Amino acid sequence: MDARYWDERYGSRDQLFSGAPNGVLVAETADLPPGRALDVGCGEGGDAIWLARRGWRVTAVDLSQVALRRAAAAGADLADRVTWTRSDLAAAPPPKHAFDLVSAQYFPLPKQPDHAALRGLLDAVAPGGTVLIASHDLADLGHLRDEGVDLADFYQPADIAGLLGGDWDVLVNETRPRTRPGPEGTRHTRDTVLRARRHDR
Repeated sequence: MDARYWDERYGSRDQLFSGAPNGVLVAETADLPPGRALDVGCGEGGDAIWLARRGWRVTAVDLSQVALRRAAAAGADLADRVTWTRSDLAAAPPPKHAFDLVSAQYFPLPKQPDHAALRGLLDAVAPGGTVLIASHDLADLGHLRDEGVDLADFYQPADIAGLLGGDWDVLVNETRPRTRPGPEGTRHTRDTVLRARRHDR
């Protein structure tokens, strides 16, 4: 799932996703005051645009230049609130303690023995800030196993919850029904969700 894979996937259609924000993001950030947000794997920009319209300053990161061009066009009126950035966060970690919200919605992060990429994302959360991670319930992903994808190679929210240190409070760690239908052609009916808050210093 490198940059070429994602460019080809986004390039296969005029619009890959709906443009609406993810339901988990909407549900879990409604009570957060706007601040600085990192949107991990921003795709065509639905989440970043939604956050920016609610007062957040967003750094939106993706591997796909095709997706980022579409996102920037969709959010052209928010150029002063969203920075669209092509980067591989698995290789280049974001700035430490720079964001009040780090959101990774359905972002396939491969596991590493030293958890370096994951640690980089968690370290990006400022004191008092929130990390929000959503994934598809593994029970809904049998088709990927049939395609030869080993789902154990990727972090799930519960895995990440188990790696958080004592300076975090886990607020949500659960599987629940999706609030919106899954993407066209999928059978995603449930989400696994992790929301945690880093302690203030």
